[in-house]
Amino acid sequence: MKGPRSLSRQISERLGQDRQTEEDARDSFYALAERLQAEARPDETLFSELTAERSDFARLNQNRIRQAGQIRHASLQLRLIDGNRQAEAACDLSGDLAHDFELARGLLRQLRLRLRHLPDDPYLHVSDEPTRSDRWPEVPEVDAAAAVADIIAAGAVAGAGAGAGLDLVGIWASGEVTAGLASSLGHRHWHVSRNFHFDWSCHGDGDQSVKGSLGGLRWDAAPVRARLDAMRAELDILARPPKVLAPGRYRAWLAPMAVSELTDMLAWDGFDLKSQRTRQTPLLRLLDGEEQFDPRVSLREVHGPAGTGLLPAFTSEGFMRPDSVTLIDRGAAGSPLVDARAGKEYGLAVNAASGYPESLAMEPGDLAPEQVLEALGTGLFIGNLWYCNWSDPNYCRVTGMTRFGTYWVEDGVIVAPVAPMRFDDSLYRLLGERLVAIGAEAQLLLSAQTYGGRSLESARLPGLLVAGMDFAL
Repeated sequence: MKGPRSLSRQISERLGQDRQTEEDARDSFYALAERLQAEARPDETLFSELTAERSDFARLNQNRIRQAGQIRHASLQLRLIDGNRQAEAACDLSGDLAHDFELARGLLRQLRLRLRHLPDDPYLHVSDEPTRSDRWPEVPEVDAAAAVADIIAAGAVAGAGAGAGLDLVGIWASGEVTAGLASSLGHRHWHVSRNFHFDWSCHGDGDQSVKGSLGGLRWDAAPVRARLDAMRAELDILARPPKVLAPGRYRAWLAPMAVSELTDMLAWDGFDLKSQRTRQTPLLRLLDGEEQFDPRVSLREVHGPAGTGLLPAFTSEGFMRPDSVTLIDRGAAGSPLVDARAGKEYGLAVNAASGYPESLAMEPGDLAPEQVLEALGTGLFIGNLWYCNWSDPNYCRVTGMTRFGTYWVEDGVIVAPVAPMRFDDSLYRLLGERLVAIGAEAQLLLSAQTYGGRSLESARLPGLLVAGMDFAL
């Protein structure tokens, strides 16, 4: 009889098998890198970086699988440095060590020829500390076929079979992503992560729809069933005549996915050192002390035990990322993100792979999910925001649209969908004096981007209750 203990043993055995496979892959990469390093000249420095993924994808339409596929891909990027000059190039790998070595050796020769014609790079900056790290996933890969079957069953009408039920459109992605780094300076890093992500929408009559997103490390069908049940209720509401609001200021609850659109705007040149030093950042007035966010607002870039563990702890230049960087500290400006080039230009320690947050987390508050509608009272429940852009970055002012998943609430009860509206407001106000409460639960939002490879970026954000949000149209 199989009980929890035997299941635990099965998972452990599965992880053990996966671990051996990964260790073999790591050793093969290091062997390839060392053979290439032997080709480098004494005055040259060579960085070899591996990016690989093994992913399952499924595209759904009308609650059926319309397209399914797998991707197995590995590429090698070489960075050759001679003095203050550097050149980079990449090639795909086949898994045949002899073939890949000859391919990469040819690439190395091309880089050496190219270097002769390049000028010095004043911001060339790599770590000269020969750090090492290994990180292995603590969970087995999600069974994509079983998970998608769970989704289709949850979207179907009970007893009617798959395909009958919600008009569900979405894309599933899951699997393993690997990053490796080796250099002639002695760096040896290996990072393997596993996750899943399902991004979808359910459509009602006309152009009405509601959107859902679920991602994580371990699959559990319960959250997607609960979300689909909620979406059924939302579609019933969307079938009602929409409420048309006049331009003005309305009390509003911004769900975590809507908040992520606002934090994405802050991330756009908001936190990187170069934008701050050149005074291009939309947070300039915060840095100058002329504005403050509410003291309950804290934002951090998290990579340590409190993070998702999806992103490598090392950068392409061999620097180690700290466990956490506080970007907004209780309403005030915190530390900037410093990538290798900005660190060289301004003489600060590197703490990020780029100037853009990749694992952002907002400190949750005390407003429980079941209290949101009552706390909102009468106003807007905003599930998503769309097409956001700066309308006045000097005052951190953002414009965008409500579209689907926005409802009018009266006395704590959702009464009608709201016709699309354009907001135009300052984040200093929404995250400042008009901030009423912060949700007690932060939702993990994984990036749905797959362009060039599955993104490992994420955000962990709560919802926000604001006393007023300005709508222009």
